[in-house]
Amino acid sequence: MSKECEELHKIFNNMKRLSFPFDNKDITKNGIYVLFEKGEKAHGEDRIVRIGTHTGNNQLLSRLNQHFINENKDRSIFRKNIGRAILNKRKDLFLKEWEFDLTTKEAKNKLLNLIDMKKQKKVEKEVTEYIQNNFSFIVFPLEDRKKRLEVESMIISTVSSCRDCKPSENWLGLFSPKEKIRKGGLWLVNELYKQPMNEKDLIELKEIIKNEK
Repeated sequence: MSKECEELHKIFNNMKRLSFPFDNKDITKNGIYVLFEKGEKAHGEDRIVRIGTHTGNNQLLSRLNQHFINENKDRSIFRKNIGRAILNKRKDLFLKEWEFDLTTKEAKNKLLNLIDMKKQKKVEKEVTEYIQNNFSFIVFPLEDRKKRLEVESMIISTVSSCRDCKPSENWLGLFSPKEKIRKGGLWLVNELYKQPMNEKDLIELKEIIKNEK
């Protein structure tokens, strides 16, 4: 997968790069985002560390806001995973409480009194600061929901299967309690090592990016 992954890195590294604070006008309504992280390199380029999309219609901006701005780790698995790594790195026992999901009313009634909410808000701010200061990204439009999920999966599989895409020794993800993140070198646990892109898929991807700009 090295050849295809190298090509993906060249394609995405040559696109318009966004970082926080980003202009909402630069975010397409429907599409895919690709994240890069400071200090991470692969194939002579900035290393891809996460690929993502959205399922709801016109929700790409909302998804990125959930990652970069909204301080609620239960609405962003990316935020939750960053927090896990930060807490695990310093052997912070709050990691156990960080794992609780308060999305439902039932969960709140059951778990809220078990959580130090002051500490949780502090960690949320720490996660926000880390994400806003260390990640940049590109986006490209892809209107069809089924196609978005298909392309997202293939990109993830291509990068995760590449032997040349290694995290740096200082990569925060190496402290993740999630083995798939540590071994895969991506802030992802799903869609790893599935159907990667071939040369035909890369040509199609270039056409998607070119035609939907």
